[in-house]
Amino acid sequence: MSHHAIIVVDLGYGDAGKGTVVDWLCATRPVRAVIRFNGGAQAGHNVVLPDGRHHTFAQFGSGTLRGVPTHLSRFAVVDPLALSAEAAHLASIGVRDPFALITADPEALLATPYHVEAGRRRELARGDDRHGSCGMGVGEVMAYSLAHPDLAPRVGDCASPDVLTRKLLRLRAVLDVSGPPVADCVAAFQDFSGCVRFAAGLPPGGPLVFEGAQGVLLDEWHGFDPYTTWSTTTFANALELLGGAPAVRLGVVRTYTTRHGPGPLVTEDPSLVVPEPHNLFGPWQGAFRRGHFDAVAHRYAIDACGGVDALALTHLDAPVSRMCVAYEGLDRLPVNGGAALTSLPMTPVYATVTDWPSAVSSALGAPVVLRSYGPTSDDKICAEGSVLSGQVLV
Repeated sequence: MSHHAIIVVDLGYGDAGKGTVVDWLCATRPVRAVIRFNGGAQAGHNVVLPDGRHHTFAQFGSGTLRGVPTHLSRFAVVDPLALSAEAAHLASIGVRDPFALITADPEALLATPYHVEAGRRRELARGDDRHGSCGMGVGEVMAYSLAHPDLAPRVGDCASPDVLTRKLLRLRAVLDVSGPPVADCVAAFQDFSGCVRFAAGLPPGGPLVFEGAQGVLLDEWHGFDPYTTWSTTTFANALELLGGAPAVRLGVVRTYTTRHGPGPLVTEDPSLVVPEPHNLFGPWQGAFRRGHFDAVAHRYAIDACGGVDALALTHLDAPVSRMCVAYEGLDRLPVNGGAALTSLPMTPVYATVTDWPSAVSSALGAPVVLRSYGPTSDDKICAEGSVLSGQVLV
């Protein structure tokens, strides 16, 4: 069966390697565009090319260094100021005219400095009960749009200064923040509208790679409250955008389970020292934490997604050998029963792993079709005869 798209989703708390998987897909087959279908500027997908160039992708798709265009769908939260900064870095490492490689749906929500200020203020007010915000205002964008759907600034408003001014004045008043003068924001967002082409729906012609942000264990519906994101991190948004067109649902996991900031990490082990050059302490997220591979949590993520077709397994070069195969008395969490992780003590049951691809495939009930032994596309091995081998996209 041919497929119109591959959807790449993180089955953990984020940082599993979605960016490097998308980069490999774009390097090994003809991809029409990378579609961002959730989240916003808080994403941090690291891509390293074989020649050593590195970029942390936030809103641009992780195929940009391969010349593959990005489309920010109506489910993305677009931050024009952060996008401009990202474009500047891409230009500095050799991408000619990055804005020529990006389109945005006019219905996508806008993130503004006012959302950022309000979100950071809210997180600071939580004190020791912080949720681990990325500090980019995405949660405030979503909350405001739900409370004031007709007043929420959207990408298309950037081409209408009067509409945008009215919405931003109202936004700043409702959120009770200071921030930069509204006129300055309007001018910057008008510049954005002159650089980025607006386009509703998906780019025509396919094939497409859908790049998810964050991870299923942070999902707004299925994550472990209150340590969740205001975003649907499963395959749902991508499938809705595809409207029934066939797609490969590719889940990404790494050989050890990690998360940024507070929240449950059942297998956490402070003695687990693995170099993470691109994952450091964040002033808003907090510490980068490491734990052993948690098959129970990843099974839960797969169930919450409605299943996966295949798996990509990253960080196979890491010196790790333990897998949590169950919690004492429990080997599977019911979907939407994840609250147990924040209310009950969980004791992991471990097994020693010598063959990671086989162990992960067996534990999660899906084939590992892509193995990653390092950060570049040259460090990837695709299983012969798998759903990703050959020209899976047509």
